[in-house]
Order: sequence, then C-alpha cells, then structure tokens
Amino acid sequence: MKQLFKIAPWFIAAGTAWGLGFIYNVYAGGELSWLRSMYEQKMAIASQNRTAKRLIVIGGSGAHYTIDSKAISQGLGMPVINLGLDGPVGLNVILPTVINQVQPGDIVLLIPEYLLLLSPDGLGDRSVAFGIATGKPGLGNIPLKQMAADTWLLGVPTLRALTKSAFDLIEKGKLAGYYSDPLNAEGDPTTVKQRTGKWWKLTIDQPISANAVKEITKFREEVKAKGGTLILSLPWIYGSTDQKTLANVQKTAQEMTQIAPTIYEADSYNIKADSKLFADTHYHLLPESRRIRAQEIVEQLKPLLKEK
Repeated sequence: MKQLFKIAPWFIAAGTAWGLGFIYNVYAGGELSWLRSMYEQKMAIASQNRTAKRLIVIGGSGAHYTIDSKAISQGLGMPVINLGLDGPVGLNVILPTVINQVQPGDIVLLIPEYLLLLSPDGLGDRSVAFGIATGKPGLGNIPLKQMAADTWLLGVPTLRALTKSAFDLIEKGKLAGYYSDPLNAEGDPTTVKQRTGKWWKLTIDQPISANAVKEITKFREEVKAKGGTLILSLPWIYGSTDQKTLANVQKTAQEMTQIAPTIYEADSYNIKADSKLFADTHYHLLPESRRIRAQEIVEQLKPLLKEK
C-alpha cells in the first residue's frame, strides 16, 4: 500500500499531462482541433441549407481546396455545399461522416484523391483521431490495436506542433493551423496557400484498391437509400504521363465508372502538365484554376443531371 501511495503522484502527473495534451490536440490549437472545427462548420452549413435539390461535394482536401462552389451553383442553378475534408482521415471514415447530411434529391459528387483511392484498408493517419474528435470513435471499422495506439497519441503533442503554436502566438497573437482559415457560406476556404518548394510530377503507382471499390459501392447504395444520387470524379492533379501512371489512372477510371457515373477529361484523365494551376500541393488549386475547374464540372454534370 505504501508503494502505491508513493507512485500515485506519478500516475496523477502523467494523467494530467496526457489530459492537457488531449485538450490541446483536439480542442485548443493542434491541427486536429482545426480539422474538427472545420468539419463542424461544414456540417452546420449543410444542416442549415435544406433546399429541395443540392449538389454536395465530398472528398479530402483535394475537394476542399479545388472547387468554386459559387461558380458551380451559378452554372447549375442549384445550391452547392463543399464538404471536402482531409485525405489522411481515410475513405472509410470520410464517407460515413457525411452520409447523414444527404437528403432526397441531392446530387453527391465524390472527388477522392488517389491517397484515398489507393489505400488498401481505407484508413489514414488521422482516422482514429478524427473519429474521437468528432464524437464517433471507431468509425470506419478501425482495428482495436490501431485504435488503442492512436488514442494514446492524442494526449502526446509533438514538439513541432507546440513550437508552431508558440510562434503563432508570438507573431500573430493567436493560434492557427492548416485548416483554421475561415469558410464562406458554401464551405469553401477563403484563403490561398502557396507552395514554396520545388514541384515534381506526381506518379500513380497502382490502380484503385479493392477496398475503395467496396466502400464507394456501399456508399452509392447508402446515398440511394437516402433519396440521393452519387456521381464520381477523377481529381485534377499535377502529374506524370508516364506509361505506368496513365495505365493506373485509366484502370481507376474504368473501375469507378462501373460503380457510378464518373466525370473527367477523356483525353487527359485530369492529369495536368502545368504546375502554375496548382497552389501548395499536387491537388489544391489556385483561385483562377478553381473557376476553370468549376466550369468544367458544370459542363460535365449538365448531361447527367438532365437524366435525373
């Protein structure tokens, strides 16, 4: 018993430290806290806009940072809501987080990055953390071992994250993060991030995974059961046109078309050769590029919407 009393303060100190780390990561300035906040804002936007027929765009940051919802709305004559999130959340977690927002008449446009399409299990670095942060622990059928390990890490802020937060407080007078930028009324980001490093052309080393085919097929049925319609799109990427990449992208497009109508440029498969179209990643677009992409989406969707 004496030994227990001796070590009790250490357990209390460790528990307190973990709790403070958890609060920082999830609620008070860690990158996850900004992602959680962005998700909650987007869900609120979708809940408040319950008009009869909407276009809901989903995916990772390759959806969030690549569309101009207002331009698409004007082109199609219907409300557009950007529910794009973050690729490392994983396809298996992203899809069930948005399904409850689908209502009868909705058109759901899924624009998944290849990070989402190629993952063998549909999970990513933030799958566990995102589920816990949004009050849905275990979402995506996450294995127990991964769940336990990643949950523990939620209470352990990285030195890099703490250092960044400290500099933000000193330089900006507030905490900030990658997803802390304000959103507009449609859920689009209102700021632009610029790349500072050198570009290289992205290569795609394999086609869509069996898991992605299964999960998107399942999602199509869930959208249908809600009274909505699922449409898919290949993402725009700054990428290579080497034979392997082209073959894998073509195979991916073929597989996606078997699941649901899939939009993309037939000649390029949405592989772009000009890095000046892109912002800070191979998926994120500059404002003018988002408007070009919006017009393309409008023209590609119009024939499909006439069939509805």
